[in-house]
Amino acid sequence: MIALSLTAMLLTMLTAGMYGVIRDWDNNAEGLENSLDETVALLQLERALQGAFPHSFRDPDTLARQVFFVGEPDSLSWVSTVSPQRAPGLTAWRLYDEPGTGVFLQLAPALSDNPLQRLEDAEPRLLLADYSLEFNYLFEDLEFARRWRDTWDGGELLALPMAVHIVLQPTARNARNDELDIVASVRAVEHRNLTPNTGLLQ
Repeated sequence: MIALSLTAMLLTMLTAGMYGVIRDWDNNAEGLENSLDETVALLQLERALQGAFPHSFRDPDTLARQVFFVGEPDSLSWVSTVSPQRAPGLTAWRLYDEPGTGVFLQLAPALSDNPLQRLEDAEPRLLLADYSLEFNYLFEDLEFARRWRDTWDGGELLALPMAVHIVLQPTARNARNDELDIVASVRAVEHRNLTPNTGLLQ
């Protein structure tokens, strides 16, 4: 009887320990999976920004040539040579946040005209839950000093910024996570043969 009692006690302790290990494993695996999801999303965004393309089109009203790059403090629309679906051709991207929900992404084919309406009609995809966005855009002023600004209108400037800085702040519901940060250099050089309106680079 004593032997059976000791065996039962040992089995109970082993079972409790095993469940504890499994629970910790599941928690760690879930945390790793979330971390990997965030890392993949950041790498994809960085690649898409590095592949930003000076997609130009003519305004049907003014017939003036414009470069599609709409950079706001909390949203960004641009055309990239990078496509998540690995489909040929240029892809238009739109990145923005919804307060209380997270960061969303919209994708559409760039084609040869202004892709803004196609982007706005595209189905939004939740990229990072419980984060908010902030953008800054790097340029070189007339004295060749590099500075950041919080907006960039490619239609007026006829150029792409030299780099894009994205700060992703975790919301109150996501306080356990750290701030995420991307600084992506824009590799395209084709836009440099377009004359920027330097008076707007203030």
